[in-house]
Amino acid sequence: MASTWKSLTSTCPIQAAPADSKAWWQMTDSLFGTDGVRGKFGSEPITPETILKLGWAAGRVFSTSRGGDNVMIGKDTRVSGYLLEAALEAGFSAAGVNVYLLGPMPTPGIAYLTRTARACAGIVISASHNPYWDNGIKIFSPEGTKLRDDLARKIDRMMRQPLRSVSSEKLGKAKRFPDAYGRYIEHCKSTFPHHLSLSGLKIVVDCANGAAYDVAPRVFSELGAEVIAVANKPDGFNINRDCGSTHPALLTREVRETGADLGIALDGDADRLVIVDDQGNRMNGDRILYVLAKYRQESTRLNGGVVGTVMSNLGLELALKTASIAFQRTRVGDRHVHEALTENGWLLGGESSGHILCLDKSTTGDGIVAALEILEAMLVRGKPLSELARGMETYPQLILNVPIGRANGKSLVSHKRVQNAAADAERQLGRIGRVVLRASGTEPVIRVMIEGDDRYQVQRLARKLAATVETAATGG
Repeated sequence: MASTWKSLTSTCPIQAAPADSKAWWQMTDSLFGTDGVRGKFGSEPITPETILKLGWAAGRVFSTSRGGDNVMIGKDTRVSGYLLEAALEAGFSAAGVNVYLLGPMPTPGIAYLTRTARACAGIVISASHNPYWDNGIKIFSPEGTKLRDDLARKIDRMMRQPLRSVSSEKLGKAKRFPDAYGRYIEHCKSTFPHHLSLSGLKIVVDCANGAAYDVAPRVFSELGAEVIAVANKPDGFNINRDCGSTHPALLTREVRETGADLGIALDGDADRLVIVDDQGNRMNGDRILYVLAKYRQESTRLNGGVVGTVMSNLGLELALKTASIAFQRTRVGDRHVHEALTENGWLLGGESSGHILCLDKSTTGDGIVAALEILEAMLVRGKPLSELARGMETYPQLILNVPIGRANGKSLVSHKRVQNAAADAERQLGRIGRVVLRASGTEPVIRVMIEGDDRYQVQRLARKLAATVETAATGG
């Protein structure tokens, strides 16, 4: 049974869209989840009809709220991106909005170009770390930040209106944006001190067969590193397949076999990363945050504290406390991390999954930029990454993904039997331990997280709680 509590990785058949898509919209409070709109291609809301109308609705909202008439559209490498790109282009054109097509481009690159080119919005066609049969739409504001709730609500309301195209003389036009790759590459390189060089370093870069397949190796290579690129040959179907930040075994093996100084694994849209150090140890977002926070503190550039999430390991919180660095938790999602950083006037935050925000360098999570600052810390302090990471001890933590099918995730989390089981687990964990239950905003799963100081107890309680969630999901 335990094998079912994992991320969904088996091939899933495409389902036909409902015959009456309007009825589906009427039954849905909002298209937008934790990180935009996401689902399996061919099932609502990722159907050609809905995405076309989403382009029109977003075009209407952004053209009136900002007064601009250009949007950026970029994508990752999954095969459905071609169709969804065309559907969005048609929708924006019908709203009278011009489109710049960026092609395959990391999510943070699209955010950067949206802001610097003064576009009224940036659109990302990606399902991030999900398998190829999923896809999604993320929307950036003109400032290169995630979509505000008020604008999402306006788009939701517009989706319920009849699609009426502008007249032919007002239709939007589409064209390729000049040198999109080059501009983003130069931006990434500009965040790395000009007096430093990566010459003499051997770096493995796992591109997840995703949006950074060409950009990432070029950034590190142009800064002087010897780059060993893997998973950099996308075919539309192999994005995130046994590679990237969600499958770091490939990176670990390559670092050990090549004797590399560092390994960097990105996800499908390159807004998150996992790092493997010179000893072959994997570092998730928590440990990356610790290294960056300590480096910034010592170089007097921390500017406040660090923001994590409810899923951040207790070891990160305690290590930062020992270093007299303030730490705040927020809800899961880099958008919430960004909001907390902005409210506090801080610069550094992130998630265990590898979303790292350095707001003095980027408006959103950027795997390449975060990796460059790790490399900067290594060079400035003259120490290998394995040594820089000392000082943070992680507490045993287990996260299980319980598939829930079409069940309502929020209802399951608040289910009386599930809540009782969670309370029982908390009692057994005692003073040092945490239980987090949440419905994923990107996958049809409930994430069960147990953390404590006894690895075997953590495993036992997590599996027991996951079994309770699974029973509730199936109506048992």
